Amino acid sequence: MRSHTVRGGGDVDLHVVETGPSDGEPVLFVHGLSQCRLSWTKQLESDLADDYRLVAFDNRGHGRSDKPRDGYDDPDLWAADVRSVLESLELDDVVLVAWSYAGLIALDYVDRYGTDRLAGLNLVDAVSKIGTEEATALLDPGYLDLLQGMGSTDAEESVAALESFVRRCVHDELPPDDLYFMLGFNVVVPPYVRNALRDRTVVHDDVLATVDVPALVTHGAEDRIVTPEGGEALADLPPGDLTSVSVYPDAGHTPFWEAPERYDRELREFLRDVHG
Repeated sequence: MRSHTVRGGGDVDLHVVETGPSDGEPVLFVHGLSQCRLSWTKQLESDLADDYRLVAFDNRGHGRSDKPRDGYDDPDLWAADVRSVLESLELDDVVLVAWSYAGLIALDYVDRYGTDRLAGLNLVDAVSKIGTEEATALLDPGYLDLLQGMGSTDAEESVAALESFVRRCVHDELPPDDLYFMLGFNVVVPPYVRNALRDRTVVHDDVLATVDVPALVTHGAEDRIVTPEGGEALADLPPGDLTSVSVYPDAGHTPFWEAPERYDRELREFLRDVHG
């Protein structure tokens, strides 16, 4: 595993890791709210790394990246973060994998810079909007009930809410080692970051509708964060002739973690398709 520090938007340092051949076709993984690059451990340590250059980074405010007090409502900063990783690592013809909240980040990037460096887009249990009644209706009520606690500055309250959140991210019970591994990198994220991401208002449906590279929409049928209806709504947005949809019947919000063999196989097939 190779590590880098990349200067993102607003002079924020981003922690980036990569594996696989440096001349392999690149994949950039972007994680969701309160997570980190470690969410992609099963992909980074899989046989995908035998053939592809796999890159993941900690979003601003997360993991080992800088955690500024503000700027989380600025789409230009999110877009600049992705652009900085692409430029610093000289990544072109990238398949951008965006999980959950990262759907917004990916579309911030597309809105600002277009798709000139992208070969394809994989949206995994993702969202294209937040902060509106329509967007809220696509989120599970049980998850919404946790948000205030997840943003609490009371340690016991926030940790309890985060543990419930981590458990909701999967369909089946997590093994204890996985539960506390995930809880650990969620706890590292300051409450003010989670609150800022939660309070953002943006609608990128129009951006997604103009995507001109192949898109794969991946969604867990048992998702208790973004509802199955949210997955269906998302799948209807990109141009139909460029979009394929894959639904995992026994997975929740993290199909790449819950069913890694299937996810890795489908990602590999998507990579082959987009690169011809």
